[in-house]
Amino acid sequence: MINKDLIHNRIDLINRSMARLKKIAALTREQFLADPDNYAIAEHHLRRALESMFDIGRHIMAKQGLGHPVDYRSIILTLGREQIIPPQFTEKIKGMAGYRNRLVHGYAEVTPEEMYSIIQKKLGDFEEFCSHILKYKAKQGV
Repeated sequence: MINKDLIHNRIDLINRSMARLKKIAALTREQFLADPDNYAIAEHHLRRALESMFDIGRHIMAKQGLGHPVDYRSIILTLGREQIIPPQFTEKIKGMAGYRNRLVHGYAEVTPEEMYSIIQKKLGDFEEFCSHILKYKAKQGV
């Protein structure tokens, strides 16, 4: 059975990270780039939101008997294939798995300019993901 507390805790982590990221995203590009702490805060909260998103997906897969993910991308693809998130949204966010790996393993290659672009363009994807998960959870009666 899906653990509603785990789902809510991870969504809460995503929402708290999104709140911090939105504050930083409100900065101009010049303001963001002028203070290296802005990049560090953005990187931390983006990684935390990504990890929370994949934790949710992995949990749903395990509890619904949808197999074991071989990588982060397969979590997103499985959620889409199983209509837990819409297929169009799956296509839109499947690249997040690769971005999570860049943040963790290729962190030296992620530039402040790239980070600023991500927080300007992609924060809504996390909110949409959470919305789809909550709708799925409600359909499951959890």
